[in-house]
Amino acid sequence: MRSKIVFITGALIASVFFLSSFTLTSCSTAAAGDQTKTATKEEIIVDVRTVAEWNNDGHADCTVNYPLDEIGKHAEELKAYKKVTLVCRSGNRANTAKSQLEKAGVKNIVNLGPWQNVVCK
Repeated sequence: MRSKIVFITGALIASVFFLSSFTLTSCSTAAAGDQTKTATKEEIIVDVRTVAEWNNDGHADCTVNYPLDEIGKHAEELKAYKKVTLVCRSGNRANTAKSQLEKAGVKNIVNLGPWQNVVCK
């Protein structure tokens, strides 16, 4: 019995490591193209709501959560993407984030408005 538990535990750990080596490569928005961390860094969809909102109010699975008060910390990372799509609850915070990122030199930013506008594929 113990050997079965050890084997299953080992298999689960190996599976986690194997799956964690992949990144999401396909996701798109209702308004235009695609987001999350892609291997080719084509597009990322960033939800700028708070962590509590992200966890409790729902979110699109193909988005990442960079809260508005931390968005500046991610500017250099976001410069690597061809397109940065921002969402929040209504679009207001996404607009504020867009302004901050543009000042930091991030290009091709789109405010998609509410996070519910994101369609993941």
